[in-house]
Amino acid sequence: MPQDNERIQATAMDFDNAIESRDMDAIIEAFAEDYEVELLGITRSGKEGVRKWANWLFNSVPEIKFTPIIIMVDDGIFFEEFLVSGTLLDGQIVESKQSGVLVYEDYKIKSLRIYFDRLDFADFVATDFLSKRVVRMLKSRSLRRPVQ
Repeated sequence: MPQDNERIQATAMDFDNAIESRDMDAIIEAFAEDYEVELLGITRSGKEGVRKWANWLFNSVPEIKFTPIIIMVDDGIFFEEFLVSGTLLDGQIVESKQSGVLVYEDYKIKSLRIYFDRLDFADFVATDFLSKRVVRMLKSRSLRRPVQ
């Protein structure tokens, strides 16, 4: 049975709101029993996997806000480009443009994949002179145009 695109979009927004408000029960309820989450090359599944993923997120970024940029919904697939604004444990604020692909089955998340540039967070883990220099070099090289 086809899923209603507007209902999927509303369900996805409810999921974002649950993360922003740190509502663990609503987050877990958003997922199908046989779901899969992929982030940073790590795949989690099952309700305990959701809990571990959400706890990692909350422990890493105590305050988080999502701002949608582009949303597309088609045949149970929700794609969103969004801006994440987060406050880290030390009070620093980080922003990262990210993309997410959520596959819905019966209005529950069957698959969630998040994509972002890891360099967005590099400045926050580089704490000494050498690591800061390496991060600057990586960012500089990533912005170079290829030789033609």
